[in-house]
Amino acid sequence: MSDEIKSLDGLKDAVAADTSVVASDADVQAYAEPVTPAEPVRDALGRSYATGKRKDAIARVWVKPGTGKVIVNGKPMNEYFARPVLQMLLAQPFSIAGVEGEFDVMATVKGGGLSGQAGAVRHGVSKALTLYEPSLRPALKAAGFLTRDSRVVERKKYGRRKARRSFQFSKR
Repeated sequence: MSDEIKSLDGLKDAVAADTSVVASDADVQAYAEPVTPAEPVRDALGRSYATGKRKDAIARVWVKPGTGKVIVNGKPMNEYFARPVLQMLLAQPFSIAGVEGEFDVMATVKGGGLSGQAGAVRHGVSKALTLYEPSLRPALKAAGFLTRDSRVVERKKYGRRKARRSFQFSKR
């Protein structure tokens, strides 16, 4: 292949002649990683478990087939998360995946405030749904529900009133 190649046909002939570059199918299969379809992960009771996090809140979430009942810390979802915005946040993974009313959720959540807890439960529900039914992963991943929202409150700095707010300057 040290000669100049003027056309595509010449390139094909040169590549075909050089056997050191071409690998056989057996070589490729020997080094290729086997692609296994994702298996559902379920416990003895037919549930999938996942942990969701948001701000300082941590949610432990169990998902199983059912009628769409959501229990958070022993209370129904609409009682624990009274604001409709937070209830909508918890319903998003089911609507994106197209499985509304098909799964029961049992979650325990602690830390943070209500908004962070709702985000943590949403993250946990999304992860548990992908473990229960791996075919739902592309839709939930595209919506961004499987990524932990890493934004947290910035710490207060020494010599400042808040994280960035300074004391009021007085010239006199």
